[in-house]
This record gives sequence, structure tokens and C-alpha cells, in this order.
Amino acid sequence: QVQLVESGGGFVQPGGSLRLSCAASGMIFRLYTMAWYRQAPGKQRELVASITSASTTTYTDSVKGRFTISRDNAKNTVYLQMNSLKPEDTAVYYCYAGNPSNSWGQGTQVTVSS
Repeated sequence: QVQLVESGGGFVQPGGSLRLSCAASGMIFRLYTMAWYRQAPGKQRELVASITSASTTTYTDSVKGRFTISRDNAKNTVYLQMNSLKPEDTAVYYCYAGNPSNSWGQGTQVTVSS
């Protein structure tokens, strides 16, 4: 059974940084596309960034140049480095493992506020 466990969320002031981690188990991690999504209050869940098994990355426009997704296949972990955080980045961030698993983590709260 696939399990995804996020960590690294918290409270940060605008302009600050956080690094999210997602530890995966129960899957052959290196074969999967992994992604980070987020959901702000009253809004739909949106894709933030993804990374394929070949480490090709994509980002939503609002985070380009500020966020970096990476993976460590030896540790079965995917990361999201978030710099220059803005209040509009406030959301619950979810880790996602793509096909054929289509599994979600429990989410981690990120709050950006002065």
C-alpha cells in the first residue's frame, strides 16, 4: 500500500522560505511522476509542480522562479523548496504520486503572513 507523508510546513513571513518533504513507501518510487498540489480556503486544489521519473520538471506560472521541485530516489523522497513566499502561497500542500498509484498524502499547512 502506497503511503506518502509530508513534512516541513509552517508559518513564515512574506519573503521567507520553507522546504517541504514527502517520504514515500510501498511503491517503486523512482518509476513514478511525483507532484505537489495546494488548496487554499475556498479554492480548488491546484497543481504547483511536478517531476517525472527522468526528473523533468513543470511549474504553475505563479511559482516559476520561486519554487523548485526535486527528488532523491535513494531516499524515496520528493521535495519542494519554496523561496520568496507570498501571502497568496498560503494553502495546504499535498504530495501526489502519479499513475498507476494516484495516491495523496495527508497535506501540510503553509501559512505566509506578516
